[in-house]
Amino acid sequence: MSKEEYVHGNGETLDCEESPAKQKLRGWLNRHLRIKMTDGRVLTGAFLCTDRDANVILGSCIEFLSEDHTEARALGLVMVPGRHIVTIHLDV
Repeated sequence: MSKEEYVHGNGETLDCEESPAKQKLRGWLNRHLRIKMTDGRVLTGAFLCTDRDANVILGSCIEFLSEDHTEARALGLVMVPGRHIVTIHLDV
């Protein structure tokens, strides 16, 4: 496991073990993801961050209205609500 160091406001540091899930997310940083949403849309873009509610921020995002990728629309920076995510895949 890799270690992460946290610095508190008083200057003290705390070493913490990083969980396998956190390591996986860190490995996805700046990689392109393909996210299928509950309404059938597919978003592709660079993974920038996530939060406790599984919301995902994608940069340079492109939206497809269906899985066959026929109609594309450039969106830019997007926040995808976690409750609307069906699947997430690394886009190769």
